[in-house]
Amino acid sequence: METMARYDALLVVSFGGPEKPEDVMPFLENVVRGRGVPRERLLEVEKHYQGLGGVSPINRQCRDLIAALRPEVDLPIYWGNRNWHPFLADTLGKMASDGVTRAAAFITAAYSSYSSCRQYLDDIARARAEVPGAPEIVRLRRYYDHPGFIAAMTDHTREALDRLPEEHRDGARLVFTAHSIPTSMAASAGPSGGAYEAQLRTAAGLVAGDRPWDLVWQSRSGPPQVPWLEPDVCDHLRALGAAGTQAVVLVPIGFVSDHMEVVYDLDTEAAGVARELGMHLSRAATAGTHPRFVSMVRELIEEPEPLPCTPTCCPAPRRPAGGRPQA
Repeated sequence: METMARYDALLVVSFGGPEKPEDVMPFLENVVRGRGVPRERLLEVEKHYQGLGGVSPINRQCRDLIAALRPEVDLPIYWGNRNWHPFLADTLGKMASDGVTRAAAFITAAYSSYSSCRQYLDDIARARAEVPGAPEIVRLRRYYDHPGFIAAMTDHTREALDRLPEEHRDGARLVFTAHSIPTSMAASAGPSGGAYEAQLRTAAGLVAGDRPWDLVWQSRSGPPQVPWLEPDVCDHLRALGAAGTQAVVLVPIGFVSDHMEVVYDLDTEAAGVARELGMHLSRAATAGTHPRFVSMVRELIEEPEPLPCTPTCCPAPRRPAGGRPQA
């Protein structure tokens, strides 16, 4: 625990999500502020939330993760979100009043891209600027290939395989999914570009081992003339069905906890496509509170302090109007 002495707190930083129906539209407006997303797009996404009770699973999963971390991490633990309560600035204010001066930040996004890296760093910097005496925040390193994350996803993938009918397990195809992003954003991710897709392929390969697998994309938004990473998960399921595949395990390797994109785009839309095709489909859980994932956070805190990202790493994209908000 000696290396934890460099920090006097742990800050869990996440995306945030609504927790009751009346939260949904204000939350979505926070997500898309300044991006020119048409109102009809927000209403479309709002329906997804309201169809599931107006509650995102992400805040509950953050609370569960923090509860699992308390006996593992010998530091006070705080939690701040980018887009909904508890907001980062409010949390940093509480940390400052508690006398915290230097905290390690665990961000619930494992990969390099603007939306999963730079945007979090910018929001932390913005929140610190709003809070007099705000503590220094040191972002823990990316962990897409950390043995703890890989072990958690490997166990969850094995459990999903076991839920398939026994006669279909050996021939089931692993289909790893991640949030699609514009190809221009993907090309600029990381210090030398292209890191987002490369990191996802590394993680998927480590989880899959010797089994055949594919990496596909979900939750595409934005105008159709802007190229995004493809193929889409539903299109890929149709292609697999046409090729005779009878069973698939969907592995949301791009997420560490359930977002609306997981429970709607995979558990609703992709599952519906599989039913239409007569395909057996099982969805692996996200890392969540798997014991190895929880231990990973402590191990990251105990590692040598990571170098800060360069200002040019994962630059902000030029956003055309009309995108669907991430949620």
